[in-house]
Amino acid sequence: MAWVLDLDGVVWLAADPIPGAAEAVSRLRRAGERVVFVTNNSSQRVADQEAKLGRMGIEAEGDLVTSAMAAARLVEPGERALVCGGAGVREALMVRGAVPVDDGDAEVVVVGLHTDFTYERMRAASTAVRRGARLIATNDDATYPTPTGLIPGNGAILASIVVASGAQPEIAGKPHLPMAELIREQAGDDGIVVGDRPDTDGLFAHRMGFRFGLVLTGVTSEADLPVEPAPDAVAPDLLTLVERLLSQR
Repeated sequence: MAWVLDLDGVVWLAADPIPGAAEAVSRLRRAGERVVFVTNNSSQRVADQEAKLGRMGIEAEGDLVTSAMAAARLVEPGERALVCGGAGVREALMVRGAVPVDDGDAEVVVVGLHTDFTYERMRAASTAVRRGARLIATNDDATYPTPTGLIPGNGAILASIVVASGAQPEIAGKPHLPMAELIREQAGDDGIVVGDRPDTDGLFAHRMGFRFGLVLTGVTSEADLPVEPAPDAVAPDLLTLVERLLSQR
């Protein structure tokens, strides 16, 4: 069985590893389970996120799927793509064979989380869309979990461009189909999605036909329970969830 593990709120909170996460991954691999990491955060390059996992004691090379990768598959090779996002979006578009641009004549606009978003980037993106460019978003998560609480996510950035352009975006990341297709290629047809957000991870699990494991180390707390969609298992953290489900085999 494949374990599809969200990163933000499950394995780490921003730069801080969540206690027990590395041991949880180790136990899964010792048990012969396939582990795939998935994130809606498109701001960083794949190698940088794999290195971050490595510093936490988790080998992840080749096992990470990002919403930037899913979004890039919606762009045709050779298309001019205005980047309203971070390095991860630019990298994924270049791998795809698209041509990243910062302004001017664009055929598609790709919006991803970046902390240096400005009015000028909103102007450039919305202008390109009004001129006919397709609008693609890596994800529409309203918030992003950090050790000090929630901060605005890519959904907040995207909303400004939607309002300014009057266009509706195609969303690539969890829980939407482009990410589901990409994960199925990596994980197969049988698995569990472990995440901290019912509205993304839970719906994503349902779309995949996988079980949903909810951990309470990110956006969702015990005070929020019960939630919809209802998880198949709830645990205070990833390690507890892994130990509990493996013991039931």
